[in-house]
Amino acid sequence: MTTVYFATNRLPDGTGSFGTGIVGNDANKITFAIAEVSNVQLSDEASGHIDRIYDRTPANFSAAATNEIVSTKKNLLVFLHGFDNSFDDAIRRAGFNREWFATAGNAAADMTVVAFTWPSAGELFAPPPHLPADGYKNDQSQAGKSGWHLAYFLEVIDQLRRSYKAANPSGRVILLAHSMGNFALQAGLQTWTTSHLPDDLLFDSVILAAADEVDTTFEQPGGGRLSNLPALSNRISIYYSRCDIAMYLSTTLNLTRRLGFDGPDDKQDQAVYPPAKFRMIDCTNVGDYPPVDPPDATHQYYRRSKLVRADIVAAIAGTAAGNRKF
Repeated sequence: MTTVYFATNRLPDGTGSFGTGIVGNDANKITFAIAEVSNVQLSDEASGHIDRIYDRTPANFSAAATNEIVSTKKNLLVFLHGFDNSFDDAIRRAGFNREWFATAGNAAADMTVVAFTWPSAGELFAPPPHLPADGYKNDQSQAGKSGWHLAYFLEVIDQLRRSYKAANPSGRVILLAHSMGNFALQAGLQTWTTSHLPDDLLFDSVILAAADEVDTTFEQPGGGRLSNLPALSNRISIYYSRCDIAMYLSTTLNLTRRLGFDGPDDKQDQAVYPPAKFRMIDCTNVGDYPPVDPPDATHQYYRRSKLVRADIVAAIAGTAAGNRKF
C-alpha cells in the first residue's frame, strides 16, 4: 500500500473523487486529504488503484496528517504533475514515483510524497468536434488559473517544512515538477512571492523535468515566472531533451521555446546560471527506454530512463555533480 498526501483545487465530482472543474480562489475550497494506492507495479506505469480517500479537510492537512508527514522522518517529495492527467492519473503517478524512488537503493530517495493535483482533463487530444490541440490548450488554461491555489499550497508547504525541519534537522525537502506542472508552478510562485519571500529556503533541491515553460522563465524581471525560485532552493536541476515530442507540440502551439526542450535560453551564462545553484542535464541522447511505446515516451524520460532516474536520485541525495550530457 502506498500513501499519497495531496491537495487539490479540483471540484469534487459527486462520486467521492475529483473532476476537471476548478474551485474559486478560496482556501476553504482547496481539499487536503490522504489517498491509499494499492497494486503499484513498477513494471507497469499505469498500475495502481486508489482504494480510498480519507481525512479530507479544507485549507490544510489535518493535525493527524501533518503529524504523520513530520514523524515519518523520511525526506519529503513535493510533486506537481504535468498535463494529460485525470485526478486518478495524478494520484497513481505520485504513488508510482514514490515507489520507484524508494527502490533506488539510496535511503534518501525513500520519501514521503505530498502532491498537488490541478484540474487537468486527462485528455492529450480533445475528442471531436473539438480541435486536437484543444485538450492541450484547456490544460494550459487550467494550470494558469491554478496560480492562486498553488500559491496557497506553497504557503502550507512552507509551514509544514518548518515543523518537519524542527523534528528532522537533517531531512530534505525536494520539489519535482514535471511537464505543465512547471507552468502551474510559475503561476503559483509569482502570486506567492508578490506578497513575501520566506526568510529561509523552501526546498533543499528542485527538479524540473521536461518543463513545459518558457526558456527565459528564470530571466524575467521583477520576480516574474520562475525568477524567484533560485532564492527558495539550494540547487535546481533542469532536465531537458531535444527529442521530447511534447516539447515540439508545445513550441508549435505557444510559439516560444520551452525550458524542457534545450534548457534555459542563456544557460551558458554563469552569471545568470551559476553552477553552484543550477545543474543542466541534457537528456537528448538517452536511449535506454523504448522511445515510441507509448507515443509520449520521450516526454516521460525522467522516470522511464534508468540513467536519468539515477541522476535524479543523486540530486535528491545532494550528491549530484554539475552539468551533465547523456
